[in-house]
Amino acid sequence: MTTLTTLPSAPEQEMALVSAQSAALSFPPVISEPARMQLLRMFRDPNVLEREERAALVTQLKEAVALEPQVSELRVLLGMALCVNYDGQSAMEELREACRLAPESFIAQLKLGELLMRLRICDQAAEHTMLAADLATTSLQAEMARRQAATIRTMQREGIERGGYGKLLNLFRLPRTIFSRRSEEKNAVVVSA
Repeated sequence: MTTLTTLPSAPEQEMALVSAQSAALSFPPVISEPARMQLLRMFRDPNVLEREERAALVTQLKEAVALEPQVSELRVLLGMALCVNYDGQSAMEELREACRLAPESFIAQLKLGELLMRLRICDQAAEHTMLAADLATTSLQAEMARRQAATIRTMQREGIERGGYGKLLNLFRLPRTIFSRRSEEKNAVVVSA
């Protein structure tokens, strides 16, 4: 007797994959299943979510944070979703709050460092990335922090940081201050003579 086995359809395969991945990621229980699916899609490729999906995800995560305001992992997820939704200021506030709630959280420190790096606030980014490197418990975490720190150092060396032109402009201010001092000295000599 021959039995026919049917292959699962694409949506069924995706649901099985999402279930397996969400079990491995262990999302907080206040996050709904649709939000979990959107988070997993966002983790795979941040550009895959449409504007409405990003807005819905942010709304669902804000509701989850309202239910559990002391869970730093929720705030990290919300901060990441806000970044994908191009709301950097709110993302920074959520990630800073996550770091305040759990200063020993590797992912909170790393993600805040990443956001600061993307905003080109390199000194603070380096500080949070070094904290994350110190908090790393696996070789994968240590490698992530090491690569991010290397990128930040490259940005600092090449002057790609917010306010990076200040060092260049200071070179032009130096001769001007020297010339202004010389003119003050001449005026001082003329007055005393």
